[in-house]
Amino acid sequence: MKRSVIGFICCILTLLSKPGITQTDSSCGLRISVLTCSPGQDLYSLFGHNALRIIDTFKTAGGYRLEDSIYNWGTFDFDEPNFYFKFMRGKLLYFLSPDRLEDFIYEYRYEGRSVTEQVLNLSCAEKLRIKQLVSINMTGNNRFYKYDFLFDNCTTRIRDIIEKNVPGIKVSGSLVPPGTTFRNMLYSYLDKGSQPWSKLGIDILLGSEIDKPVTNDQSMFLPEYLMKAVDSSSVNNISVVSNKHLLVNAQPYDEMQDLYNPLITIGFICIVLFMLGLLKTTSAKTIVKFTDTLLLYITGLIGLLILFMWFFTDHKACSNNYNIAWALPTNFAAAFVAWRKPSWVRQYFKIAAVVTALLLLSWFWLPQQMNIALLPFTIYMLYRYVKLVSV
Repeated sequence: MKRSVIGFICCILTLLSKPGITQTDSSCGLRISVLTCSPGQDLYSLFGHNALRIIDTFKTAGGYRLEDSIYNWGTFDFDEPNFYFKFMRGKLLYFLSPDRLEDFIYEYRYEGRSVTEQVLNLSCAEKLRIKQLVSINMTGNNRFYKYDFLFDNCTTRIRDIIEKNVPGIKVSGSLVPPGTTFRNMLYSYLDKGSQPWSKLGIDILLGSEIDKPVTNDQSMFLPEYLMKAVDSSSVNNISVVSNKHLLVNAQPYDEMQDLYNPLITIGFICIVLFMLGLLKTTSAKTIVKFTDTLLLYITGLIGLLILFMWFFTDHKACSNNYNIAWALPTNFAAAFVAWRKPSWVRQYFKIAAVVTALLLLSWFWLPQQMNIALLPFTIYMLYRYVKLVSV
């Protein structure tokens, strides 16, 4: 009897020694919290991360036992056959994996990224439902899911678990200003993370689907917005968060300064090529001829990539991509014959010029936000199409 009492007291003291744990947290032996990791400097970590922490205290033959586990839906296997091809096509399976708190904290402290814990103020029944669902998700093929960055990721999985197992949960207020789009939300992280060229690449590959205004629910595809949602959630006017604290406190990264680096770089190159085109020397004509062919190849290849991502992958965000109006896939074929001057090639460049001109006229009114760095390039391509018609 004395051993049982001592064991119980030790268990309670262990719980109380954990960061942010109170006596009410130990009710029914379960404590569930959402962990939010701040953005890193690399592109893969730029948008942050979420995980679920479950502390379970239960009685065993030898006394009381405590299990403290982190559940992470953002893992994948680099050794997966055809890894890169599956990743590109949106068919790579991500999976749920458990982790120890010590290892999880060590990784983020090493990377200099903050980790915030929100302890959930839930009933015993709600905690048990969440734990049971996580246990089911850990078995067999249930661990795996087809990752979608905007609609089904490590953050939305946690959002869905909370929403499905906490009846009556409501988020008060709007998490984002009215009219905010997926692209707007991505921009804020790309700008803060000093990723102007990554921003250009994303703008080329992702279509008009990400220019639709997000709902409160959809905005939770980003970890920090799930944290905001949990903070402002309640059930019967009682906050869902019982305690919030930092497990790792790191300094935020400085915001970027070179927002318009791609615009300046591409604009400068286009001006140089335009000036070369005005020269009448043999060397200048040779350089312009070479760059014309090269640009036709490049725009054609980008156009073929856009078509592939649009029609032959499971990436919803890559559909309805208006960048195909300047990255004409047919340019790839035209590059092979541009200087052989077949009878149809001038007609082709006339059509390309008309399509490009229409794109420029509607640039700021398209249902897709085009990257401003592509504007000088598109103007230059129109100029070259017109010149190629007269060659």
